[in-house]
Amino acid sequence: MPELSVVIVAADGEQRAVLQVLVDGTSVARTVHASPSFPVAASDPVIRRIHTVAPAVILVDIPVDNPSPALRSLELLHQELPDAALFAIGSMTQPQIIVGAMRSGAKEYIERPTTTTDLLEAFVRLSSAQRKVQREGARGRVFTVINAKGGCGATTIAVNLALALQSAHGNTALVDGAPLGHAALHLNLKPLFTTSDAIRNLHRLDSSLLESFMTRHNDGLQLLAGTTIPLSVEPSTAEFARLFDMLVSHFRYVVVDVSSRSDATARLISNLSEVVLLVAQTDVASLWSAARVQQFLSDTGGRDRVQLVLNRFRKIAGFSEADAEAAAGIKLLWKVPNQYFAVSAAIDRGVPVMQQNHSEIARCFSGLAHQLTAEHDEVKRAAWSLFKSV
Repeated sequence: MPELSVVIVAADGEQRAVLQVLVDGTSVARTVHASPSFPVAASDPVIRRIHTVAPAVILVDIPVDNPSPALRSLELLHQELPDAALFAIGSMTQPQIIVGAMRSGAKEYIERPTTTTDLLEAFVRLSSAQRKVQREGARGRVFTVINAKGGCGATTIAVNLALALQSAHGNTALVDGAPLGHAALHLNLKPLFTTSDAIRNLHRLDSSLLESFMTRHNDGLQLLAGTTIPLSVEPSTAEFARLFDMLVSHFRYVVVDVSSRSDATARLISNLSEVVLLVAQTDVASLWSAARVQQFLSDTGGRDRVQLVLNRFRKIAGFSEADAEAAAGIKLLWKVPNQYFAVSAAIDRGVPVMQQNHSEIARCFSGLAHQLTAEHDEVKRAAWSLFKSV
């Protein structure tokens, strides 16, 4: 059963009904109460009723024509229910209203009319923030790898990073989230099942069934393979969110190859990630694309988690690393040397370069894995779950 309880406060009856359908449609939250009036005092029956259901989230609809009562209720709700997250729903064409809502205590300001995806992404961001203060035991970290444009090498980076993490720490999963999966080819594996099979069985998915859908590499890495044919209907973002909740409860590290997809699923997975590795090369088109992909992923928050990885890197006279950062608008995290022929041969043979011990490029991926996990190894992190009660 969904774990995020939500209260809706909206004066307009039609809007209340729409918001309830949208909340329940996320599959990660449910409406426990809907109020037709804005509370005006601490003794207001609306406040008492909301206290009774103890919601995790309160959605407050802000009418365009008369926003003042809604803004005052936001401030009151923030004072009286400090443990509930306040989400404001309103027009994006009134900047002063947006500022007023945030000053009144709203954690999110969501555009009206709203979509299920908008709410789901807001719920994911809330859960990501709460993981910093929750202490429920260690759960896995997600690293997502995405191309700035096609052919930049996201799958190569994802496969070898996952192998490096498995070598250093064990208990690592590689998830192929590309529209057409190639990770299995890189690893010379022939999976019997894919992410689609896992998602179709979410209603009964547990740790044992999850492992049965995965394919084990001889180094111990577990692959949840991508689809081998383009899907006519993609799984919903809510389904991906539930799948990842299971993955992080089972694996220490989860590396996701989303390749060149730029859709709601890519943005959701990025929001679930500790770090998003945006893979580009040192050419104008690639860095230009990186800036646009970064903007797309950051539109729902989390700009700082997107970091640049320069693949097939070589020094170019008159062009510095700082120039690459400026062109892409992203902080440079790592550089992978230009060893195109070695990498191409490795892909053709299904023997990743990470398995070529003591090579420069293998050491490079081991270094990247260390860079991503050094702080994690030293500091016990907070746990997170989109479906555990908070």
